[in-house]
Amino acid sequence: MSDQTAEQLALDGLAPRKRRSRAQTHTPAQHLPIARVVLDVQATHLGQSFDYLVDEKHADKAVPGCLVRVRFGGQRVNGVVWERVEHSATAASALRYIERVFDGGVLVPRSLREDITGIADAYGGTRANIIRLAVPPRVAYVEKEQQFAQRLSANPHGGRHIDTQQFATIDALVASSYAEISRLKQDFQARRFGSFVWNPLPGMGHWQSCVAWMVTSAMRNDRSSIVVLPGMREIEDVAQALGHLGLTVFAPTSSGRYDGDVAVLSAAMSPAERYRMYCAVASGQVRCVLGTRAAMYAPVEGEALFVIVDDMAYQQADGMMPYAHARGVLRLRAKRHQGIFVALSHARSAISAWECDGNAVETPVSGFSTSITALPSVNKERRAWVRWLNRDELFRLSDATVGVRVPHTAVSVLSKALLSGSVLLSIPQDGVNETLSCANCHRQARCPRCTGPLLQSSTQRTPRCLWCGLTVTNWRCPHCKHERMRTVRVGAAGTVQELMGLFRNIPIVVSSPSQPRGVIPSLDSKPRLVVATPGAEPRVRGRDGAPGEYRAVAILDAWTSLYALGVDARIDTLSAWMRVVSMCAPQSRGGQALVIGESDEGIVHALAHWDAASLANQELEERRQTALPPIYAAACVWGRREAVRTVLDEIGALTGDWSSLQTDSDVEPAVLGPVPIAPPRTVDARILEGTSDRVKAVVRVPQQRRAELALRLRKAQARHVANREPGELRFQLDPKDLM
Repeated sequence: MSDQTAEQLALDGLAPRKRRSRAQTHTPAQHLPIARVVLDVQATHLGQSFDYLVDEKHADKAVPGCLVRVRFGGQRVNGVVWERVEHSATAASALRYIERVFDGGVLVPRSLREDITGIADAYGGTRANIIRLAVPPRVAYVEKEQQFAQRLSANPHGGRHIDTQQFATIDALVASSYAEISRLKQDFQARRFGSFVWNPLPGMGHWQSCVAWMVTSAMRNDRSSIVVLPGMREIEDVAQALGHLGLTVFAPTSSGRYDGDVAVLSAAMSPAERYRMYCAVASGQVRCVLGTRAAMYAPVEGEALFVIVDDMAYQQADGMMPYAHARGVLRLRAKRHQGIFVALSHARSAISAWECDGNAVETPVSGFSTSITALPSVNKERRAWVRWLNRDELFRLSDATVGVRVPHTAVSVLSKALLSGSVLLSIPQDGVNETLSCANCHRQARCPRCTGPLLQSSTQRTPRCLWCGLTVTNWRCPHCKHERMRTVRVGAAGTVQELMGLFRNIPIVVSSPSQPRGVIPSLDSKPRLVVATPGAEPRVRGRDGAPGEYRAVAILDAWTSLYALGVDARIDTLSAWMRVVSMCAPQSRGGQALVIGESDEGIVHALAHWDAASLANQELEERRQTALPPIYAAACVWGRREAVRTVLDEIGALTGDWSSLQTDSDVEPAVLGPVPIAPPRTVDARILEGTSDRVKAVVRVPQQRRAELALRLRKAQARHVANREPGELRFQLDPKDLM
């Protein structure tokens, strides 16, 4: 049995199984055999596209914009086919084939791919960063469901059920209330790019009607639309306003298939529902999108309408790389699509004021905008009577309860209003913050160099600026010249117990995320006291479900507005107060709004006259003097101290061409800081050492150099990651706060 051809005997069932050959034969596609794929790899230095071969069997499915799976390194990753080309600069022996093409079709259309490239360049990120946020995770059964629904859909363009009579009513109301509204109508018809800043009138449900009017006007002119709102409550309000005009939300019908005019996109939705909505928009089945900031990447085509509501809200800034802001993304897309961009909010942000004053610089995310404000006569008729019950006013009224939280004058006004309906009391957010103020005039203590807020830690007796890190000695109040500071602790507790002693036998409802009942969506108009924190105010239901109104509104603890820390602190305060006062009945129907306590005169003046531009222009002038955004472009760079310093030196912000900043009156250092910051709260114990000694710095450059700043920071971070240098390193352009 020594013959090499002898066969080893084996029992039945125990013979070795013959392995199938895994070698596969591939045939390159005859037409455009190379696919450039953007992979789902978030490392900055791997942000380019990679070339792969397309098999002939995948030639028809591997179209630009589809989702594929390829082998990258030692693992399989997903990616998006960016384009198909004839030749590749990579050697043919190094090219691999696409392993799988998913059945979802084109998920990233051509216009969205171009937008993603522009957004990544504008904010210093990569296309993979944006795709991760823009395209929801794939759900296989939804793809088949959507393909079947698209074939049966009788609504390819949407808006077939618009109530023309109701639209004509709202159109006449808008045309008779606002100046420059005709310019917006002309841009709808002329099909050209237009940018607008719209400050709506007060009134329950009014701004929602304005948004619904814009969306319906876009549909009537065969335009798609995207509306980005701060939260789900606002989305529900706008959806209800669109329902009054005959438009329906994309949802299952009685037959089981999905149909509708308006898609809702939000990160809070289930994966299947979010993917279903995204596919409906990508396929053109739905052309109107409502959502939180996740909707800013919705794949709409053509000369679309892009609307952002409350652009200064914290929710509008993305919390993941490249930290893009919804306002900048929507304006960039509107300009690329030759569409229309509208920033609608009660309070005007500093960047909106800068765009409207005629001195704006064209950047990828900003530029000139047209202001839309209410006519003076209509403004006076619609607003409530705002009374400022500060110390001087109470002395003038001979009120003996000066200094108490709710003075006797306020109790009298609110008691009278309770005879005919509900009364809203707005209180600050729950919690305690600390800040420094002047011991004499009680104004917030600010840095003499950059006007940032001052804080004093328990381990360091000398105050330090939160923005630029300057240690402040020999401080003197610029208003009263006093030299002493005091610590102010801000909080709101025991409000209900205090009100129960002032208003006997009156029901009290509390609406707050921290309360057992949580946020109350809506209430009827029966007499009651409603205590709510900012953003949790219940809507009042009128007759037949129509929007109602509060008979009076009171803003308690107004003095807390003097000690807010953010760079947009005053505008944020005005925005919150305007949102509350807009729910109050107008002065013509006896509505009153009370601001109780000391506050900034500019905020109260803007609120009383419903003039958001006045405070925004003041902010703009102060930022021009202190070289702060939006007059100058800014980026926050944070991470380990050595990494931050290396990057600042590499981009030329310490010793290079960007080390100094030429202002109107002086030459200032371009960098504020660095200042120490705390490690992240959710840090893992294994990486705690890597996050030690964290600092943050602010880089300022002229707005004309903003695009170059983004590219320099991206290049520096890519080098940091590619070289595997130790320590955290991140950056953000156009930050909401400098701290």
